[in-house]
Amino acid sequence: MKENPLLDKSKAFAVRAVRLYVYLTQKSDNKEYILSKQFVRSATSIGANINEGVNGQTKSDFASKMSIALKEAGECCYWIDLLHETEYISDSEYTSIIADCEELKKMLTSIVKTTYEDLGKRGHSEK
Repeated sequence: MKENPLLDKSKAFAVRAVRLYVYLTQKSDNKEYILSKQFVRSATSIGANINEGVNGQTKSDFASKMSIALKEAGECCYWIDLLHETEYISDSEYTSIIADCEELKKMLTSIVKTTYEDLGKRGHSEK
């Protein structure tokens, strides 16, 4: 199978999110469930939507799934910010994970923009 950096990065981010969720919900002191659950849902949804888009039937389907992944990445950054501002994650944890999330957002923004521009030129039925 052809390598796909976006799929690889989104999967690595999802794994990281799951591990952070486990850490936050299993800490002996100050366990956190609400924000971390929302975070892990949006973080894992990014890769799921990318995977669906890559395997979509049309270019329009691909664009739609990439747009959803981008929205999820934006939501994910929000939850990371809240986890940081409520002091569930440290400054160094925040800096590292928000950088990964922002990188996914930049990649997805570029893909969405290019795909919709291409669809505008070609029509919605081509893959």
